[in-house]
Parts: sequence; C-alpha cells; structure tokens
Amino acid sequence: MQNNLNIIYKNPFRNGRVFCFLLLLAFHFSHSQSKIELIDAKKNFGFVKKGEVVTLKYAFKNSGKSPLFIEDIKVQCSCTSFDYPKYPILPNAIDTIIIYFDTKTVYDRQDRIVEVFTNSNSPIQKLRFKGVVLKP
Repeated sequence: MQNNLNIIYKNPFRNGRVFCFLLLLAFHFSHSQSKIELIDAKKNFGFVKKGEVVTLKYAFKNSGKSPLFIEDIKVQCSCTSFDYPKYPILPNAIDTIIIYFDTKTVYDRQDRIVEVFTNSNSPIQKLRFKGVVLKP
C-alpha cells in the first residue's frame, strides 16, 4: 500500500497524459486568434475642392477563428475622424471602417496614415489615403 502511495505522490498525473493534454489544449486556444485581413488598405480620393469632406470606406475580414475587436484608431490630425464597429466581428465576417477627411483646413497634396489597433495576431494595421485638395 505504501509503495502505491509513493507512485501517486511522485507523479499525480500518473504517466503525464493529462498534463500533455492540458498543455496541448492551452497551446491550441492561444493560437486560435482573430486575424484582420484588409481588403484594400490604400485609397486615392483624387482631386477635391477645399472645404469638402471626403468619405473613405475600408472593408476588412476576420479570417481568424476568434471574434475580432477593434480596440482603437489613431489619426494624424484633427481633420480626420472615423467610425468603426464597436461590436465583435465574428470569424469569416466582413465589416467596414469609415474615415472622414475634412479638407477645410488643408490644401495641396495630402498623404495620411490611420492606425487601427485590434486584438488580432497583427495588432496594428495601417490604412492610407492620399489625394489633392484644390484651393477654391
């Protein structure tokens, strides 16, 4: 009886199968992340008159296995604003980020980058837009 207790005490998982299973399960769940896939990350709005608001739509897909969350968006200046889904994007779902570029304070060539922060395996994605704002 004492000999059997020593074996169980030394190796509570008996032959380690339970431990290996739990380790494999933890590895699987840590790698089944969301994955943002931008359909078109670069836009050219062409020529617009100063004072117009340019609306740009960026489609993206969650090609991962877990829900995707957009956590934050950072813009370069106050002339740029945005709208994005505040709810989780399910696997294989497609949604849109909308960027609004107000041209009343800018003119000439414009080349802007918007950073999108997500819970994806690539947490920071960059959206880019460019064009020319003409003086009235």
